Amino acid sequence: MQIVSSKEAVGIIKNGQRIFIHGAAMTPEPLVLSLSERSHELNDIEIIHLHTEGKALYTQDKYNRAFRINSFFVASNLRQAVNEGNANYIPVFLSEIHLLFKNKILNPDVSLLQVSPPDAHGFCSLSCSVDIALAAYETSSIRIAEVNQQAPRTHGSGNIHISRFDYIVESNRPLFESISPEPTETEQKIGYHVATLIDDGATLQMGIGGVPNAVLSQLTHHKRLGVHTEMFSDGLISLIEKGVVTGENKVSSKGKVVACFAMGSQKLYRFVDDNPIISMREASFTNDTGIIRMNPKVTAINSAIEIDLTGQVCADSIGSFQYSGVGGQMDFMRGASLSQGGKPIIAMPSTTSSGESKIVSFLKIGAGVTTTRAHIHYVVTEYGIANLFGKNLRQRAQELINIAHPSHRDKLQEEAMLRFRHL
Repeated sequence: MQIVSSKEAVGIIKNGQRIFIHGAAMTPEPLVLSLSERSHELNDIEIIHLHTEGKALYTQDKYNRAFRINSFFVASNLRQAVNEGNANYIPVFLSEIHLLFKNKILNPDVSLLQVSPPDAHGFCSLSCSVDIALAAYETSSIRIAEVNQQAPRTHGSGNIHISRFDYIVESNRPLFESISPEPTETEQKIGYHVATLIDDGATLQMGIGGVPNAVLSQLTHHKRLGVHTEMFSDGLISLIEKGVVTGENKVSSKGKVVACFAMGSQKLYRFVDDNPIISMREASFTNDTGIIRMNPKVTAINSAIEIDLTGQVCADSIGSFQYSGVGGQMDFMRGASLSQGGKPIIAMPSTTSSGESKIVSFLKIGAGVTTTRAHIHYVVTEYGIANLFGKNLRQRAQELINIAHPSHRDKLQEEAMLRFRHL
């Protein structure tokens, strides 16, 4: 182990190597910046990562000779590059990315990580992003860590002794913050409908944003809820503090709030720091359908860009425009459907910001199917709840039309009659 500057640390990277970059709030920005600054002397460096934050300078046109990007998710800092052909997206379930590393399909030569300071025993933590970072660490030949004095130390499976890193770069900077605005009136209505589907003793999975926050705000009178999710966000804090979330009914990790990454405010980072209730685990654990289904009444709440009248869900592209990624939606939709009393839910506004219906006769040309029509159970908009499980194609279409925006229902009804007239 050597303590060096970020410039010295990335100086060991050689042409033709594959580099993993830690993601979300744990993106090691000083290392990423120093790597980008070496572009004039590098060739054919492959960069792989999940969702990262920061400027991602390596995506710019002038760096094309030096860097090739293969991302497992498309965040806002990568969206333009992917859709202009300067970066590539790999569709893959979050639960399976570790297999790409461990089976030497895309295993990294060098991993760039951000970790907490070592504890009294010398163990650092992968902090707020264990997800695929643990598998990347385990399969890398060289491990470079930004040891950030402000990174919280989390409990779970992401603890690594400081001696296991080859190079250490010291820093003291706030983690990236993601602050969600207050839920809109539409999101509050969606949150109300979703909350009626959540039973006492349920195990929750949800993400960040207006709809999840609106759902969580409606759960203050629920009892014995558990959490087994990908993302831990601010909306869960008050439910834990009020004793609504106890995890006492869970089978897997009983009494623990399980997540593979956390992102939100500085308050959230203080909350997870050395908090034994929080268990940060690798995505191969959190998103394992067999583990998810062990818990009772798993209620998975996910979103969609559009849904067709048969129940096909597109959640990662707008037509052929790649917007985000497959992520773990299918992992949890399937896990929830197999859980005793579980409920897989797609929750979304009925229209886009420009007023287009998100319930459509056919998905846009080029759109990807994130969740198949065979996996869909509940769809929720501000106009109510559609239960598609066990429904035939005509019945599904009618259920979805009933929760579409009123101004689009007549057109959808006409399109449904044309589409299903031979059934």
